Amino acid sequence: MAKRKLKKNNTCHSYSVASVKPKSQKEMAQTEKSATFHRCTFICRKLMYCWVSTDLHNACCAFLLTLADIHHHKHLSLKMDEAQLTVNNELSYEVQVSWMSQRCYQCLYQQLGVVPAGLEPGQPSSVNFVVSTQHEITLQINSTPIELELCKIPFHFGEHGNYSLWVKTLNASFGVNCSVVTDKDPVNSYIPILVAFLIYALLALVFAIGKKVWGLDAVRGLVLRLGSSMETERLINSVSVLQSISLVIMVFVNYGGGRYWFFRHESWNGKPSVVSLFVFIMGTSIALSINALLRAGATRCSLLRKAVWRSLQLFIIGVLVINPNYCQGALAWENLRIPGVLQRLAWSYLVVACLDLLVARGQLDVLTVVTIDFLLYWPAWLCVILLEVLWLFLTFQLPVPDCPAGYLGPGGIGDMGLYVNCTGGAAGFIDRLLLGEKHMYQNPSSRVIYATRIPYDPEGVLGSINSILMAFLGLQAGKIILHYRERPKSIMSRFLIWGLLLGVVSAFLTKCSTDQGFIPVNKNLWSLSYVTTLACFAFVLLMLIYYIVDVNKWWSGAPFYYPGMNSILVYVGHKVFEDYFPFRWQMSNSQSHAEHLIQNLVATSCWVIISYLLYKKKIFWKI
Repeated sequence: MAKRKLKKNNTCHSYSVASVKPKSQKEMAQTEKSATFHRCTFICRKLMYCWVSTDLHNACCAFLLTLADIHHHKHLSLKMDEAQLTVNNELSYEVQVSWMSQRCYQCLYQQLGVVPAGLEPGQPSSVNFVVSTQHEITLQINSTPIELELCKIPFHFGEHGNYSLWVKTLNASFGVNCSVVTDKDPVNSYIPILVAFLIYALLALVFAIGKKVWGLDAVRGLVLRLGSSMETERLINSVSVLQSISLVIMVFVNYGGGRYWFFRHESWNGKPSVVSLFVFIMGTSIALSINALLRAGATRCSLLRKAVWRSLQLFIIGVLVINPNYCQGALAWENLRIPGVLQRLAWSYLVVACLDLLVARGQLDVLTVVTIDFLLYWPAWLCVILLEVLWLFLTFQLPVPDCPAGYLGPGGIGDMGLYVNCTGGAAGFIDRLLLGEKHMYQNPSSRVIYATRIPYDPEGVLGSINSILMAFLGLQAGKIILHYRERPKSIMSRFLIWGLLLGVVSAFLTKCSTDQGFIPVNKNLWSLSYVTTLACFAFVLLMLIYYIVDVNKWWSGAPFYYPGMNSILVYVGHKVFEDYFPFRWQMSNSQSHAEHLIQNLVATSCWVIISYLLYKKKIFWKI
């Protein structure tokens, strides 16, 4: 069944339902008009053979053929990530055109439309369709009314390109030949992002040259020699830089990422999200901050009260301030979404902070044995392992009505449409049971390709267990920094070892594939392989930044350092003021990647500048 495209309303983030979509109602009416026109032309021309006047017959045929040619070359109005496909059918019977996205695992073909039979030999009937250019798709041509597959064609269409699909009969074998011809070359939609990268790289180069010219290195060296108290700040610097980088990328993606498909969340299995990197660094910050506070004389009870209060504040802000249900008007309990990004951060922060307070030590000796830092905190590790066992048990053993045990798929048209209402398996079932469908996210990314029908929340209850694991792995990174603070090589080697171990675990769980592993990488589920994969990259990335910023001092972290100093303000502010100038304005061409990219980069840069000005004024919003 053809599907409509969900529209973006205010600040609601919704998604296109199909990778290949039919036309709007107006365009569908035009298509039907075209089909009727071709049929009438065919009948009219047949009837004219009965007329006595040959000249009148020829004039009428010429006029009708001219109209058909004008209609055939009329182009549809294309939007971003769209191309025009004209299906030309020379067969003596009508055909049905269906599609399936390459990124849709074990999916049913979806109907694109029906093309009438050819008028006569050499005069095909034609129907125009709009197809998506985000991923490669497979077109299937079937005969009607008998469902007989004639051919399949995999093809990756280019943005704003015009293509023709010709369906012909082979004279020799009486088979059917299908071929795609490019009528108009597509545009290169990636040029704007390449230009933006070069501009920002040039700005970075100018900043680096200016830093050398004005001798800022000497000033920094003088500051670092003021006392040993700067050591703690220096150690935290690389962590703050990575936290700020993840925050800036998060803001850019939330603003739209130039409307490029690769900046969007995967429909189901696939690439990880930068939010998870932020959770990892949050765990690292917990280790460093709690250790500093314990050394300063704070009691564990006072730190526990602060952790509870901060988590409660994060949860309340997430529910009441940046709730996506504001898109539907004033908040109402009947449809209030309870989970969310800040709610997930609040829960993960609370649990990991409590675990660290349980085992943290105020005075830490510099270690030389590379395994002892892991064993020092075995009670906390035991708690995390038990939580992970609980996740595995609920995910693979919990009975879900009308769904197979251990189901990890998207439902909808996935798995050949056998489990339409099983989106997320146990994770979705637990959320619907505990929260209710109206208190969950109503437009999940699984609707993009898999056309799921039921709500599903990517920040649901069951996935919170693995977000705790992610934050706890970040906590382990912080423990490594503290225990080997005088041995930079040991810190970097430990990061690499952890990254390698987690990478091996991910390779085993996923079988090095997107969809065919034991536990695929899935942000919607916050699957175990998702956590191990992103934590692997996080350890390696933290090692590189630590080497550049803390060890060799090649980079101070500017300008990414500043947003991390006001992370809550930046995250909440970019959501609240999303539709206000200068973060958004009326564009002259809303279907241009270039204009969207400029707008999103300007909005993100504004928050970097705002955070820098607040840093200079020593204004920090802490909760």
